Amino acid sequence: MAKKRILLKLGSNTLTKETNHISRGKIEDIGMQIAALKDDYEFIIVSSGAIAAAKQFVKLDNQDEDVFMKQALASIGQPHLMRIYQENFSDLGLFTSQCLLSYSDFEKKQTKLNIVNTINVLVKNNYIPIINENDTVATDEIQFGDNDKLAALTAVLLNVDILIIATNTNGIYTKASIKDEFPKTIELVTDLELLQKEIGDSKSSHGTGGMQSKIDSAAIAKAANIETWIINGLEDNFILKALKKEIAFTKIV
Repeated sequence: MAKKRILLKLGSNTLTKETNHISRGKIEDIGMQIAALKDDYEFIIVSSGAIAAAKQFVKLDNQDEDVFMKQALASIGQPHLMRIYQENFSDLGLFTSQCLLSYSDFEKKQTKLNIVNTINVLVKNNYIPIINENDTVATDEIQFGDNDKLAALTAVLLNVDILIIATNTNGIYTKASIKDEFPKTIELVTDLELLQKEIGDSKSSHGTGGMQSKIDSAAIAKAANIETWIINGLEDNFILKALKKEIAFTKIV
């Protein structure tokens, strides 16, 4: 029986566990889940975190927080980020590969075909593609979105079964409960227009995406009949628990 294909989008807040540095423990947690599921699922990862990784190791001689400074940090941090993935995943018997994409890649028929063919070869040979935006030449995700849209476009291109967006909440909360001590998760969504009325406009502390960018991404996936799951990636074993329905999360179908 064919394996189901999951595209897992990991934002900066998940990878840092809301601190100022990449959490090796969180990356190990993700690797252990992939290892546990590899007989039934194949994984493609879209990962933010290059800028956060750079800030652990360097301090550039520039106080500006402009987009070019962030591009420079992304360039420095991307190899560090990949090394952390490679070290943690290899200990679990998992192989990794790096793919850097830009939005312009999705506008050209031949380039899209090349992406699909390359990633399919990697997955077939048990390599986990780890995709990030090519931040040194493109600025879309640095300025807004934290790779949410890139994840959705890639999910559609690769015809995945589930797009999982890891975030720092238990999915999308009802507007009425959002200020409560235990806000209520909207567990199943079939109408994105109704969902739109429930969300706020707050953004994450490290990333540039808020819940709006996740809903926009879910709309792209939904148009291609792909389910989107918005899950709290700070939870240990969040993928395993979601598959077993042991935690609250939002499923958009």
